[in-house]
Amino acid sequence: MKLVIQIPAWNEEEHLAEAVAALPREVAGFDEVEFLVIDDGSDDRTAEVARDVGATAVRLPVHRGLAVAFAAGIDAALERGADVIVNTDADGQYDARDIPALVAPILDGSAQMVIGDRQVHTIRHFSAAKKILQKLGSWVVRKLSRTEVTDATSGFRAVSRAAALKLHVFTRFTYTLETILQAGEAGLKVVSIPVRTKAEETRPSRLFSSNTGYVLRSLESIARIVVLYNPLRIFLRLGAVPVVLGLVLMVRFLYFYVTAHSPAGHIQSLILAVILITVGVQVWVVGVVADLIAVNRRLLEEAVERQRESLGRER
Repeated sequence: MKLVIQIPAWNEEEHLAEAVAALPREVAGFDEVEFLVIDDGSDDRTAEVARDVGATAVRLPVHRGLAVAFAAGIDAALERGADVIVNTDADGQYDARDIPALVAPILDGSAQMVIGDRQVHTIRHFSAAKKILQKLGSWVVRKLSRTEVTDATSGFRAVSRAAALKLHVFTRFTYTLETILQAGEAGLKVVSIPVRTKAEETRPSRLFSSNTGYVLRSLESIARIVVLYNPLRIFLRLGAVPVVLGLVLMVRFLYFYVTAHSPAGHIQSLILAVILITVGVQVWVVGVVADLIAVNRRLLEEAVERQRESLGRER
């Protein structure tokens, strides 16, 4: 059994050596532990520092963002024959001593993805607004993914090889919400376990400059993945709104027409009803087309999954 611990990093030469030094060299249940640093087009010595401390460095030629770096790390870990992949941060905000607990549910077969719960309400350097937004976001993700994840934005997580093969990151913003939603759609078992974090903030977040910006970007990511995986359900519901309104207006017109109460005086209702029903039907047609595209995308994902697996075997 092989464990790969991956660290996406961008201009992290100051913190990277300490973060890697804290990682366990041996983990119960694994014959081999490998460290993988994904250098996201850094301008400093991140890749050199990674190699100096004994990690394998995968360097992206230009800065692409955290989600792309995470996805590149998953691909590289699978190619290296990883049976379990742990993702952690380069600034050392997560306590590496919790890695054995993080991988335990995967080893005993009770989960395929494990999310480290930072217990956000206890983090002192999080503002009250940020704590509320984190809890609200996790609640939304739980409902949409049909999982019991308590800290959806935590980057400290472990995935089995089978789960990693099914993950496909589309956004460049953050992989945290998207991968949980994908896991839920794929029927994977996702659990949360409490983990420790640094008491003080290492540095300000690079993902967003304000809570508002974070919320907007997160909502965009959630909306995208939900539509990607459930287009027919979403468009059927959206299209039903104008169709129902149109039918109500049409019934109203017919009532006045049949009862001879001003049969010609409500033609505007009939016109508006036809417009609304037409719009609703068009939305349904878009949903059908989107669903066909989604089916094709799933077939492509299965092809990519088989290719990833074959590359891992060859290695």
